[in-house]
Amino acid sequence: MTSLSSMFSASQWQIGVSVFGLLVVIVYSYRSRKTNLRQLPLPPGPSESPTGHYPPRKIAQWIEQYGPVISLNDGKNVLVIVGRYQEAIDIMEKQGAHLVDRPRSIAGGDILGRGMRFAQIRSGERLRKFRKTSHAHLQVKSAQSYEPVQVEHARDIILDILHEPKLHQQHIKRFAASVILRVVYGKTTPTSLSDPYLAQLQKMIPRIQGAMVPGAYLVDEYPILKYVPGYGRNLKEWSQQEYDMLFGQLNQVKSQMDHYIAPHSVAKDLLLHAEENQLSETEIAYLSGSLIGAGSDTTAVAITTVLMAAARFPHAQARVHEELDSIIDRETIPVFEDWSRLVQVQAFILEALRWRPVNPIGLPHRATKDIIWNGMCIPAGATVFGNHWSIARDPSVYHDPEVFNPQRWIGADGEIKENLKLFTFGFGRRACPGLHVANRSMFIAVALILWSFTLAEDSSDPIDDTAFTPGIVSHQKPFSMTFKPRMDEASLRNIFCSTAV
Repeated sequence: MTSLSSMFSASQWQIGVSVFGLLVVIVYSYRSRKTNLRQLPLPPGPSESPTGHYPPRKIAQWIEQYGPVISLNDGKNVLVIVGRYQEAIDIMEKQGAHLVDRPRSIAGGDILGRGMRFAQIRSGERLRKFRKTSHAHLQVKSAQSYEPVQVEHARDIILDILHEPKLHQQHIKRFAASVILRVVYGKTTPTSLSDPYLAQLQKMIPRIQGAMVPGAYLVDEYPILKYVPGYGRNLKEWSQQEYDMLFGQLNQVKSQMDHYIAPHSVAKDLLLHAEENQLSETEIAYLSGSLIGAGSDTTAVAITTVLMAAARFPHAQARVHEELDSIIDRETIPVFEDWSRLVQVQAFILEALRWRPVNPIGLPHRATKDIIWNGMCIPAGATVFGNHWSIARDPSVYHDPEVFNPQRWIGADGEIKENLKLFTFGFGRRACPGLHVANRSMFIAVALILWSFTLAEDSSDPIDDTAFTPGIVSHQKPFSMTFKPRMDEASLRNIFCSTAV
């Protein structure tokens, strides 16, 4: 009996030693692997601190000097910038599962956005819910259902330009806002940008975008400032104003629902299915507001960029006019059914957005694990940008990148090249969910405007196509151009007055 007990104890001891030894090997191997990864160099780069503000052209110089992927490092923070096309695919797209997260933004995300700004939400359950519900309402099939609304509001642009051509930038802003307000809240068209909600939105958007720029506020570098009495008073006031604005709109939808007069809208559907989607009312308010803020502003900037390009490059515009004249009858107007045939229109839009990206620096991603690329390590915790300006000027993909050439997007078969991408809407799992709605708004607005007018520079006030504001979204500064109707003005006005939806 004693012998059997001794044998059993010895067996247990041997098993224990073996398990312990195996654990030691696993831990050692893991630590060795982590050590080896950490021994890999960062991508090369200048000696600047990653907390600075760098214009797109400065980053482009660094990309030329140091390579397609560069880093800025102050020992604590690492900023990685991807500046070439294939590297954007290899890192931003193929490694997208490890770049879903955003770096923490205390000023813009925590204080101003109350942790619910869609574009700044960290990876986790809330992001999953927001993505799932937004995609359900903005996917291709849903986006197609909004086309009549987009045609209706695009038609108004032509009448607005005929009435006040000098206010072309405001007309485009109103169009973009009108479409997304109808989609999200079911709101009817505001008569002007002085509409109380639009006026409030125009104030709020620059505040939000300014706070989203990394390092814009000291509290992002020193989080303890968040708890200092009086610090961030403006941010907190703006946060309350935004909260009141978002709930004001949501409460209007709720009131319409109570009286059975609420038109179809994203907000209405979110409220009806709140429990199913596991969204609180506050989350619905912020998700709806995020779609408005992002959808109206970026779409307006994109369309305005296309119009600027048309005025700056008349020969390219003339090619679009030739296509429109050969496909669209002068007694009718372009519609969405013409999209696939209007290849020159599509190519012109793509080239304009490559030429002057809406978001030249890109939005920040946070690496959640070490990413190995070309013998170098992008460490977990690093902030990673896909730099749209430099990627769109990769000479190995876009020959003569400083030349405005829409034909680069058209293949030998006369169709848009499927193997050439533009990352206007972001990368991987953080790509903008509203891209299908935005693409349709851009197409119909540009097609109708170029069908109706010849755009040209104002000889007394030439366009400065470098005059864009810095920031997350690069806005055109005010500029002049002329709109010459391509038919008798009275006839043009009559066509658009008689095509009301």
